[in-house]
Amino acid sequence: MINIYVLGFDQALASAITGIVDLFALAGVTWNRIQHQETAVAFNVQLASNHGQNIHCINNLKLAPHCSFDDLENTLDHNTSDSLESNILVVPTIGGPIQQTLDNNPELIQLLKKAHQSGWTIAGNCTGNFLLAEAGILDGKAATTHWGFETEFKQRFPQINLQADQLITRDENIFCAGGGIAWFDLGLHIIERSIDFETAMQTAKAFVIDYRRDSQLSYSLMRIAKPHQDDLVNKIQAIIEQDCTLSLSIEDLATQYNVSQRTLIRKFNSALGMPPNTYLQSVRIERARKMLEESDFNVDTVMNKIGYEDASSFRRLFKKKTGLTPTEYRNRFSRRL
Repeated sequence: MINIYVLGFDQALASAITGIVDLFALAGVTWNRIQHQETAVAFNVQLASNHGQNIHCINNLKLAPHCSFDDLENTLDHNTSDSLESNILVVPTIGGPIQQTLDNNPELIQLLKKAHQSGWTIAGNCTGNFLLAEAGILDGKAATTHWGFETEFKQRFPQINLQADQLITRDENIFCAGGGIAWFDLGLHIIERSIDFETAMQTAKAFVIDYRRDSQLSYSLMRIAKPHQDDLVNKIQAIIEQDCTLSLSIEDLATQYNVSQRTLIRKFNSALGMPPNTYLQSVRIERARKMLEESDFNVDTVMNKIGYEDASSFRRLFKKKTGLTPTEYRNRFSRRL
């Protein structure tokens, strides 16, 4: 039997705890009931907290744990090589202020360090991965987190190979999931690796959720409007905002504003983290996303309205920026009624 220990803490996101507990507890159960087959529980799932105290979640829901961090410490002290694959720690989403949560949970961070040293599998969801990073167990490893916290994560932990576009990362025995309810992607991934693909698929079907989502690009906001004080860049941004269909050459812009092409590119990179052409592309794709979400225009019309004529180039760029084709994006995010 594989043991899943979900590590609860105050101001955690309740659904990231209860949801993944349900997912693991019902793997091999709900599907079998639907098929009128004998159930086969795959995981022993327990919720743990510091000193076994109730967990005060961010939505004011209180959760009673099954065990304490001290109990897990004792299990680790008696750890054997045979049990390495049968114990998995899961860290849920931080729902409150991140720094406050890191400061308030030294025992949890110490438990993660000890479990990592003992070779246990460790998985974090969303902003919960800040706790894994604070424990130092992600140093030099690939990881992901909620796309909205990418900049903060990189600033805090530059030694980690953050891949914020990815929904799931795995580096050795450490798993990270991206934002929000990516806990179900994380859970299904662990079910597949711990049991088999068929059980993971059956669980996904029983819970009526999509499996094998790969990217969170389609959910993220394009960071194309960073505040800055560069007047020249602001002027060119205003031109693009007014009409993103314009064909703007760096040479013409540099001549118009009496600067060298090299200076223009440097100014854009400094102010926005990208050259002028990339900024224009980003604005166009963001406009396309909004039209696909809110209008009934077909894909070719959307493409023309943002200044593209080559359909293959537009579709290729759109998928690069969002992780989906325009049609896939509309199917996922357009208004239903």
